[in-house]
Amino acid sequence: MLLWSAGVLAVLVLGAAGAGAWIYGELDGNIHAADVDNRIGGERPRNMSPGSKNILVVGSDSRAGGNAAYGKGLETMQSDTLMVLHLAADREWATAVSLPRDSWVRIPACDRGDGTRSKPHSFKINASFAIGGTGGDVGTAAACTIRTVEQNTGLRIDHFVSVDFQGFKGMVNALGGIEVCPEAAIRDEKARLDLEAGCQTVRDEDALGYVRTRYSVGDGSDIGRIGRQQEFMKALAAKARQTLTSPADLYGFLDSATRSITTDRALAGIKPLSALAAEVKGIPADRLTFLTVPNYAREADVPSDRANVVWQYPQAADLFDAMAEDREPDRKALEAAAADPVHARSVRVRVLNGTGVAGRAAQAAEELRDLGYTVVGTGNAPDPADRTAVLHAPGMADHARVLTSRLDGVTAHPDERGAGQVLTLVIGPDYPGAA
Repeated sequence: MLLWSAGVLAVLVLGAAGAGAWIYGELDGNIHAADVDNRIGGERPRNMSPGSKNILVVGSDSRAGGNAAYGKGLETMQSDTLMVLHLAADREWATAVSLPRDSWVRIPACDRGDGTRSKPHSFKINASFAIGGTGGDVGTAAACTIRTVEQNTGLRIDHFVSVDFQGFKGMVNALGGIEVCPEAAIRDEKARLDLEAGCQTVRDEDALGYVRTRYSVGDGSDIGRIGRQQEFMKALAAKARQTLTSPADLYGFLDSATRSITTDRALAGIKPLSALAAEVKGIPADRLTFLTVPNYAREADVPSDRANVVWQYPQAADLFDAMAEDREPDRKALEAAAADPVHARSVRVRVLNGTGVAGRAAQAAEELRDLGYTVVGTGNAPDPADRTAVLHAPGMADHARVLTSRLDGVTAHPDERGAGQVLTLVIGPDYPGAA
């Protein structure tokens, strides 16, 4: 979305050149609109900060058409990158939060777009785009992804933007390429990339390969790739602002951008996108923050899973709460708090049913196990509970926060009679379920 700040200037310059109406119409017609709002369904988070905006940005990994060269055997729509851009209500700051594609999350029931509906299950987050896109429709793919992101973050998503491979290359090429400085040579057949070490300008296939490469750089993780993508995006936005000064260059850039973009209907046009860009471009550079949701390898909770990551709590919840309430996240404080994670597996919980309804403790225990927590036992509470609560012994407050951060509205209380390192979750009639 930062690139659209260049779009405002493009429309003004092209209009002054006397060809604005024709150019405007052509670019406007390039943008694809997807019917998203009517397909997301109910149970959506409420908007806690009117005036702010949350925009879900998806890098589309579709292998259709011109993208077929990037992989075989994929018959569904794919999402390669997920990011939530939060624009503050006063437009004085913005935060872009990357959600690793290998994030292990709960994917809700979704319309597949082929007349069927998926069942709720846990899997990596980028599968939501493929599930919704089973029928080949970007609208249902986006709706399932939005539904998944909303239910796992608590953020109300206002708009959706998808950019595919071919459009990304076109934007980079229109800028004459972007300089990158890999510390070591990169040889990655999957990303179709062969780069020497040192600073060099990449364009076309090399530019796309650079932001897609994963296994051949650093530790081979998706987290490392996100860092490279964020740096590349910042460099691309900076060069767009500096170099797009002629009508021809501006048109080439915007033609590639608009051809590659699919948005929700409210954003599908040069006018609404340019209006949004006018708001974005006024944000000071030092108030634009790129973050990755705090996370750790899921292997720490499930030793057999060496492929995925889980979000780190309570830090992830703190980040999402700040965005929902339109509070500017403090990157340094967030990174410091996330430096020493408390893994879910290390949180030991005894679940007691205080509702009088049979089976509630067993149900809650199963939800907690699914999230990686160690449930040491279940039973009935000695007395009925009016409200759900987590009880912890002195010194176990950090572990209690890791648990309560997954239980909306549930608070923790010190308990001098607490059983050492085991937390007690007392289920009341208000139990929200673990998420």
